[in-house]
Amino acid sequence: MSEQREVPEGVREDVAEMVGDWRDYYEAKLGFRNHWYPVRFSRELAEGEMLTVKVLGEPLMLRRIDGEVFAIRDRCLHRGVPLSRKPDCYTKDTITCWYHGYTYRWQTGELVNILACPDSKLIGKRGIQSFPVQEAKGLIFVFIGDMDPLPPLEQDVPPGFLDDDLMVLGKHRDVNSNWRLGCENGFDTLHIFIHKDTTLRHYRDFNFPIGHTANPGAITLVENEGGPQGVEDDFSKHHPVWEGVIDDRIVVRGPRHNKVEGTSASSGTSIWLPGVLKVDGFPGPGLTQFEWYVPIDAGRHIYLQTIGCKVETEEDRVEFANEFEAVWKPHGLDGFNGDDIWAREVTEPFYADDYGWVDEMLCEPDSSMLEWRRLASRRNRGIQTPDDLR
Repeated sequence: MSEQREVPEGVREDVAEMVGDWRDYYEAKLGFRNHWYPVRFSRELAEGEMLTVKVLGEPLMLRRIDGEVFAIRDRCLHRGVPLSRKPDCYTKDTITCWYHGYTYRWQTGELVNILACPDSKLIGKRGIQSFPVQEAKGLIFVFIGDMDPLPPLEQDVPPGFLDDDLMVLGKHRDVNSNWRLGCENGFDTLHIFIHKDTTLRHYRDFNFPIGHTANPGAITLVENEGGPQGVEDDFSKHHPVWEGVIDDRIVVRGPRHNKVEGTSASSGTSIWLPGVLKVDGFPGPGLTQFEWYVPIDAGRHIYLQTIGCKVETEEDRVEFANEFEAVWKPHGLDGFNGDDIWAREVTEPFYADDYGWVDEMLCEPDSSMLEWRRLASRRNRGIQTPDDLR
């Protein structure tokens, strides 16, 4: 008998009963709360500047003050208007609502004054929510939740991402699909089919099948206490498919190259809570792609793409930066991953009414995706619901 519990607003109870052991994943339309999420690159927020972003349905404002980034909810306590509509920062540390003068401290969210009513008893007793912020590898991470103490950042990024010698470059954009479709597109072992014509094949010799199926032992669950939680897929233990056949006629061939051992363009993929993919050996040898699917709301996510390279010298840094701009960004993050974005957005309507989660017809290679759904349901720290936004 399935567990009896209240279904969050906006999800269907009948579907929740049918999905079984990955119910939490199904219910997490807005993502998993009590996790760290990257929202922007550090270079995008200069000293004294402000930016707005929505994460897990939360409207946020960020500002850099004396080198440190602070985040508060973008909603005035008084009448609920967005402070960002006309940001008035009369002092370095405060923001004043343009409507009636409610004034908040950036560092804490505390209501420190009401300029139009300076004797109000509310002053010093109320505040808007503030959110913990950390910067790492050139990214601004915000913690969405209410856990105390906070989990360390290293529990919410893939292994190796925080290595001292790893240089990270990347970009971000908004995608019109739910964040879960981003995760599953990246970790889906069959979706390589849409990349069969990628221009990346011109920039390195690699084996590029049109599909592959995991052999026994390819999938590993990582559930160590105190560390990141994820599912690893070893591509060296896959059975590749090189030719597509219809009615005994070959209609599609993968651009197979025998100069590199292995079965695919990378040595393996892994997916980690709260929703970040790691692709080893991709988009080129010695590189690792890390990409986050950060929920904006139920129908959109921030696609934050990064590529990491081990560097030892300034010359290494310059060489990687040049290759990133000339090759890996246009042909990888833009070209190769452009196919992924298109696929997610055209998949979204099927899942938008929730019934896609039970109407889908998965096949054998999708077992890795199911392991991700189960692990995410077991190991998340909470589900973000509309009630959390009130």
